[in-house]
Amino acid sequence: MKNQVLRRTAVAAVATLAWSWCLASQAAEWPSKPLRVIVPSAAGGSPDIVTRLLGNALSKRLGQAVVVDNRPGAAGNIGMQAVMTAVPDGYTLGYANNATLATNQFLFANLPYDPAKLLPVIGLVSTHSLLVVSPRLPVKTVQELVGYAKQHPGQLTFASGGNGTSGHLGAEMFKVQAGIQALHVPYKGAPQAINDLVAGNVDFLIDNIASVGPMVQGKRLHALAVTSRTRLATLPDLPTVAESGLPQFEVRAWGGLVMPPGAPAEAVQRVNKEMNAVLADPEVREQLTKIAFVPLGGTPQAFAELVRSERGTWQDIVRKSGARID
Repeated sequence: MKNQVLRRTAVAAVATLAWSWCLASQAAEWPSKPLRVIVPSAAGGSPDIVTRLLGNALSKRLGQAVVVDNRPGAAGNIGMQAVMTAVPDGYTLGYANNATLATNQFLFANLPYDPAKLLPVIGLVSTHSLLVVSPRLPVKTVQELVGYAKQHPGQLTFASGGNGTSGHLGAEMFKVQAGIQALHVPYKGAPQAINDLVAGNVDFLIDNIASVGPMVQGKRLHALAVTSRTRLATLPDLPTVAESGLPQFEVRAWGGLVMPPGAPAEAVQRVNKEMNAVLADPEVREQLTKIAFVPLGGTPQAFAELVRSERGTWQDIVRKSGARID
C-alpha cells in the first residue's frame, strides 16, 4: 500500500513538472502566431492610421504579422466589447482612446464593457485637433463663427466621428464656453463626418489634424484654429481657440493599447517593451510628426495614470455640457 502511494505521488510530481515545463515553454514561444489589434473606429481615421503605422513596425520586431481589425460603431463600444470578451491569450489587443477609456462611462447608462478591467499595455500617441468649417459657411475666424452662431440661434450643426469621441465632446466644450447652440450630427467614423462637412451638409467639426489636415491643405475645408494651448510649430500661422476668445479651451486626443482581462503578464510586458522601442525609432517618430502625433510610450502603469487623470477631466466636461447618449 505504501509503495502504491509513493508511486502515485511520484507520478503526480512528474505530471506537475511536465505541465509546468509545458506552460513555461509556451510562454517562451510567445508570439507564435499573428497578433490582432481591434480598432473601434472606421478605416482611414486617426486611430486606424496610427495603428497600422505602429503595427507594421511592431510586426518586424516580433517576427509575426500584426493585423488591424476595424470594428466601428457605438462610440467605440462595439470594438471595446470585442476586446473585453476576446480570449485572453495575449494575441488580441485593442486600440483604446479618450472615448473608450475616459468618457463613455459617463455618457452611456449601460456600457457593454468595463474600462477599468481592460489591461493597460502602453500609451501610444497624443495629438491636438483643428476646428474646421464648411466652405459654404461665411466665417474665417473663431470670433466670426461664434458671432454667426449667435445671430442664427439653433441653426448650426457640427459633425463628429461618433458619440463620445474627443471631437464630439470638444465641440460640446466649445459650445459651453462660447455660449452658443449647435446640433450634434454623429457619424460612424471621422472619414464620413469629414466628407459630409466638405459637401456642406454640416457646418463645423473638431477632429485630429491627421484626419482633416489633407482637406485643409487641399482648400476643401477652412481651418479656424488649433485646439492646443499654444500654437503648433507645424502650423505657426494658425491661432489657437484659446487665444481667439476662449482662454480655457484645450482638447487633445490620445490613444494606447490594451488587452483583455486575464491576458498573460508576459505578453503585456513584451508588447510594452517592443512598442517602446518602436516609438523611440527616429524614422517612426518622424512619420508620426508628419501627421501631427506626439509619441508617448512608457510603462503600463504610466498609461493607467494618464487614463485616470483624463477621466476626471472628461467627466467634468460631460457634466457641464449635459451630453448623454442613453
